[in-house]
Amino acid sequence: MFRRCGRASGRLTSEDQAAVDAFRAMLAALRSPEPWTPGSAQDIAVRVGPFIERAHTRPGDDHGPDLIAVALQDPGGPYPLYSARRWKRGWLRCETPKILGVWNPAYAVLTHAAAGLDLPDDVGMAPAHYALYIEARRRDDSRDGFTLLRLGPYTQTRHAQQDYDRITAALDGRETTLVPGHRVSARFAPFDVSDHQLFADPYDADGVALLAATIEGATA
Repeated sequence: MFRRCGRASGRLTSEDQAAVDAFRAMLAALRSPEPWTPGSAQDIAVRVGPFIERAHTRPGDDHGPDLIAVALQDPGGPYPLYSARRWKRGWLRCETPKILGVWNPAYAVLTHAAAGLDLPDDVGMAPAHYALYIEARRRDDSRDGFTLLRLGPYTQTRHAQQDYDRITAALDGRETTLVPGHRVSARFAPFDVSDHQLFADPYDADGVALLAATIEGATA
């Protein structure tokens, strides 16, 4: 790690001192990680094999405290794609025991990137189940509105993408006319297991037909 390692005498250069300070900071962060609290918006440090990676969290696809949805980030964060290969898997299901604590920049030296490696194909986390939310938001920039329809869970993101494309096509040119005073749009999000009773199963019925029936009922 240090250019002058092994020399019995002489002062450390500023570069060597910075490396020593960074190493000490990393050890201190590992000894006393800042605890992560569920629901916190802070990025977290998660274990991926022998490495530690930065992850962004969001609620959903969870069963109590045991699983949360995360997206792995470049250690420089907060949102760039990871490494030269641009590894990106979207949201993953992370077991909370894998969480070391709140992300600390001192952990950056323990990442795959610091070792000159891409993230592996298997990071030990399954894809998070996704959902589609079709929402009607007021057009006065107040962001007030309501959710017309929730579709989920999608066990594969490509299925969610297919329904998203179909629903978006069905809404094309009609977004502002279906619900008076509102703009209707669809968005992706991880499936929130705790609200499972609010979702329509996308594998049991056609999403476009469900949306048409929902809009008809909402505007009747």
